[in-house]
Parts: sequence; C-alpha cells; structure tokens
Amino acid sequence: MGIFILRRLGVMLLTALCLTFIVFWLTNLYPNLEKLAKTQGNFRMSDAAVESYLGNRGYLQPTWDKFGEWLGVMPGWVTETEDGKVFGRCFQDGTPEEERATFCGILQGDWGVSTVFKDDVSSTLLTRLALTGKLMLWVLILMVPTALIVGVLAGMKEGSKLDRSLSTFSIATTATPEYVSGVIFIAVLASSRFGISPWLADMGWIDSKTLFLGSATSAMEDANFWNFFLPVLTISLYGMGYIARMTRASMTEVMTAQYIRTARLKGVKFSDIVLKHALRNALIAPFTVIMLQIPWLLNGVVIVETLFNYKGFGWLLVQAASNNDIELLLAVSVVSVVVVLVTQLISDIGYVYLNPRIRIT
Repeated sequence: MGIFILRRLGVMLLTALCLTFIVFWLTNLYPNLEKLAKTQGNFRMSDAAVESYLGNRGYLQPTWDKFGEWLGVMPGWVTETEDGKVFGRCFQDGTPEEERATFCGILQGDWGVSTVFKDDVSSTLLTRLALTGKLMLWVLILMVPTALIVGVLAGMKEGSKLDRSLSTFSIATTATPEYVSGVIFIAVLASSRFGISPWLADMGWIDSKTLFLGSATSAMEDANFWNFFLPVLTISLYGMGYIARMTRASMTEVMTAQYIRTARLKGVKFSDIVLKHALRNALIAPFTVIMLQIPWLLNGVVIVETLFNYKGFGWLLVQAASNNDIELLLAVSVVSVVVVLVTQLISDIGYVYLNPRIRIT
C-alpha cells in the first residue's frame, strides 16, 4: 500500500505540473497579456506602451522562465527603467536592495497579487474556498445519504412499482439543470408574489413575506436553514440522481449474484441479506461516483453561486476568467487540479476497504 501511494503521488505531481503548465501557457498568450496591460493601464494604450508595460513587469520573458519564476524554482525578474525605477517580481519599488527576496513563487507561499481584488491571491482564494467548502459539506450531507437510500430501495426489487417510481425521480433530477431547478425553487418558495409563500403568509403560518430567502448572500456570514437551504437543495438534486442510478444498477447486479441466492435459500432475513451481504459490494461503483462529485462541486457550482449571489470558489473562477486576472486564474486552476488528483487517489484506496478481493501493487 505504501509503495502504491508513493507511486501515485509521483504520478500526481507530474500530472499536476503538466496540467498547470498548459494553463500557464494559455493564460500567458500575448492577446491575454495585451488585454491585461490595457485593463490595468488604458484601453487606448499604443502598441509601444503595451510593450513597455509588459516588458517592465516580466511578461515578455520566455514561457519556461516565467513558469519557473511562478513556481519559485528560478529567481524572480528584475527590471530597471531609464528613469531609475526598479521593478521586481519579489519586491516593490523602493525596497532596499538588501531586503529584496530572490525567489518568490508558490513553493515559497507567494501566489502573487490579484489585479481585480488588489489583494494577495492566497488570502482571496482561501476566503472563497472556505465558503464553497461550507456549501459542499451540506450538499454532500444531503445528497449522498438520500441518493444511496433511493438507489438501494430501487435496486432491492428490480422492476417493481417502487423501482420504477424512484428511477423516474432519479432521471428527472439529473435531467433538470441547476439553472432551471434553482429558478423554479426561487419562484415557488422564495417569491413574495408567486408560489406558496404568499398563501402561507395569508394563512399566518410564516411571519416573513417568503418561506425561504432567494439570495444566499447573508449565508456567507451567518448560514441558516432559511437562507442556505435553496442553493444546497438545487445542487443536491442535480447530483443525487446520478448517484442513485449508479447505486441502483450496482445493487441490482449484486442481488442476482450466487451468494445472495444461497443466503436466501438458507432462510437469512431479507434485511440482513441487503445490509450484511449485498450493500458493501454494491457500494464500490457508487463510491467512485461520489468521489467524482467533489471536483464537480468545487468547479460546477458556478451557476448556483451566481444564481443565489453566493460569492464562493465558483464565483471567484468567473471573476478571474472574465477580468483576465492571470495570477488568480492560475491559483484557481492549481487548486482544481489538486482536488481532482487527491479525490482519485482516495477513490482507489477506498476500493480496497470496500472489497477485500481487490489488491493493489
């Protein structure tokens, strides 16, 4: 197991470097750099002014040099202009020479400065990542147990009315995009003019004008059931159907296995057959799907966070891409790559504990 993990960590590191370099190369294409210069300076800047801006800030270096400086394995660039100003990647203008750092990349914990938020990328990223982490936690708490229960109940008796009903529900939730279900939930549950909220208010069952809040902005500071349930429900329903369908298919296959038939012939209670014999083997395929939901939740909540005005990691990704914030976009990409690779490693290790017959070398 230890050798397997070390080997996978080495492959993960190589994969992360390759993927990160691709993103770095794409974000540092000259049209993007030109747009960055005009955004930070003036949209009417001449080509010579753009060249001067980019050259003074190290953007016109070879890609490998810039990538090495960004990683922190190469010394940061230093530029001295004709008027005596000194620009450097690792220090600000006016910093005494003896206090200037030489290396300042992500290996040294320096992720750069966001051109949009005018703040350190690391602090901005951690703040937004924590907000999305809170959202992901409650989504997983609601989505995973519910999907497993639906899938197991449907797979226990293939072809029954319960199976057809739960399968229809699973397909419907997966086929409905978040921007559709989210709008429906807002109109039905969070509108003071439409849906059930006006009726509940007239009946005196609720004190406020709406049953739930249509915006999750207040949940960033103080999350509660009323301002956080709708975005959690919207994301959960979309991912729930896929997990439930995979669980149902796996459960159906396991329930027809020979050892299940043997247990039935021996007179073992049906509940014991499901819980003690079938469930563990049936969870192998759903476990993979559940682990794949984590990267999807991290990057796929863009629509929901925008719809409910919840400024988390997905919202940050949109801001970085739309405003050509290169340093922030690179940091977001690194986090996304690391999360995908780590969840895949956890998924592989989890196979062994769910099915002892699986061996890894």
